[in-house]
Amino acid sequence: MAETWSGEFYCVKCKEKREAEGEVKVNDKGTRMAKAVCPHCGTNLNRILGKA
Repeated sequence: MAETWSGEFYCVKCKEKREAEGEVKVNDKGTRMAKAVCPHCGTNLNRILGKA
């Protein structure tokens, strides 16, 4: 089961913070990132969570 994270993401298109729930992924450098979709406009959202 994949790890999820819910909280505030900043939407670049809306220029506002949005509440969303996203899946946590680890990039090549070992940084955890949450990826979600904006509930208002449908743009992809990313949030850096820190080292794994």
